[in-house]
Amino acid sequence: MTDRATIDAEGLNPGDPLPMLPGHVSHGRFERVLRAGHFAVSTEIAPPDSADPEEVLRRAADFDGYVDAINATDGSGANCHMSSLAVCAVLTREGYSPIIQVSCRDRNRIAIQGDLLGASALGVCSVLCLSGDDVSVGDHPEAKPVFDFDSVSLLQTVRILRDESRFLSGRQLDLPPRLFLGASINPFAPPHAARVDQFAKKVAAGAQFVQSQYCFDVAMAKDFMARARDLGLTQDCYVLMGVGVLASAKTAKWLKGAIPGVHIPDEVIRRLEQAEKPKAEGRKIAVELMQQLAEIQGISGIHLMAYKQEEWVGGIVTQSGVLQGRKPWAPTHLTHIKQQASV
Repeated sequence: MTDRATIDAEGLNPGDPLPMLPGHVSHGRFERVLRAGHFAVSTEIAPPDSADPEEVLRRAADFDGYVDAINATDGSGANCHMSSLAVCAVLTREGYSPIIQVSCRDRNRIAIQGDLLGASALGVCSVLCLSGDDVSVGDHPEAKPVFDFDSVSLLQTVRILRDESRFLSGRQLDLPPRLFLGASINPFAPPHAARVDQFAKKVAAGAQFVQSQYCFDVAMAKDFMARARDLGLTQDCYVLMGVGVLASAKTAKWLKGAIPGVHIPDEVIRRLEQAEKPKAEGRKIAVELMQQLAEIQGISGIHLMAYKQEEWVGGIVTQSGVLQGRKPWAPTHLTHIKQQASV
């Protein structure tokens, strides 16, 4: 029979197969990959309009063996779907490494602190702190927004729960949550000079990794990262630059015009307009961006967003070569180890 130590070494441990190192704040695989110095890839799953857990797993299966972590969006666009906490619970049960998104829009500090404890109890190891889109843009515009926190005060709250083992009220916790703490950044929205300062505020508040808004302009990313390095921010925080997969020039124009802070150069739109197969060209653009961004000092990974094109994530990651031959964990590996353990 395979013993416990062998199972952990070969991959049943959520850290598969990387060790815990000094300074780790969670047991999670995503944190271990980054702290081990690997170039990481994360993506995101659109929660279903359903109570069916199998639908979550069907969507996640597109990413098997290609990504290190899966974001579960929290009412993205202020639209209602299965909750991020529930999606993360389903994914964690199967061995995936999910990132729970927590939006300040919908819950007050009592509910958010309770959800963070619950997420950690369910095995979720990474959290992304977001302000959240205003309810006016979503499918429930009559909903009452909360915004008890902003993204910075939310980061501070998670750090207090984790590092000081107490609620904001001062009441002590019996066991604090172990969470790898993340935030979002947008280097591409004006005023550009202020974006590094906002990044610095989030690092000071506790962010240990950040994921950016769509990057379609490598020159802007280089400038942002140079200023971030000058401030020493990349020594304290892992940067995953966001890359989007565009389906058409029409989609690109809509994103550029309708989503605040999305910058898409005219040249990218022209490429899509002139392409014989726009979807294939969009995937090619994503591959090129990933390759170029991976060469920028201080960028530790890519956050790949392929809304309604999730089936192409594996091919895009493979073609980009950013993993350098490393194959992220997938449930098939877990099944193989379980079978060995039962012998």
